[in-house]
Amino acid sequence: MSATLRQLLDQERVGVLATLSARREGWPFASVAPYALSDSGEPVLLLSDLAEHTRNVRADPRASLLVQAGASRDDPQAGARVTLLGRVVPLADEAVTVARERYVALHPAAAEYAALADFRLYQLEIEEARLIGGFGDMGWLSGERLRQALSN
Repeated sequence: MSATLRQLLDQERVGVLATLSARREGWPFASVAPYALSDSGEPVLLLSDLAEHTRNVRADPRASLLVQAGASRDDPQAGARVTLLGRVVPLADEAVTVARERYVALHPAAAEYAALADFRLYQLEIEEARLIGGFGDMGWLSGERLRQALSN
């Protein structure tokens, strides 16, 4: 199951970020979120200060990121997917340069956004995850097990 998680996150580049709405009394708010992986295997997000999801994580950093295997779009219930639960936090200054290079390498069109003053890099610090490897293959992964899976 751990190998499935790392493989899924490496193969895909876009997820659905769910945050808690600051403007709508905590209602779930979902948005498309391209990502890259940090050295530790956690998703790095390039977010605009003007975006609704950025306002949300500033008010409450709890969020989830759903990543689904692109190969299973015809039968999404049968394919691998993971919902990562954690907190979205600004990326530490010392990690920004490497993370930006990695992000832009995966998302070349984002180079222009990354150069703008209102875009910043954030990381989803994963606390646990619900991984579905396919029909009947599912389970929760603790933070400790996640860190082992992502560091390999």
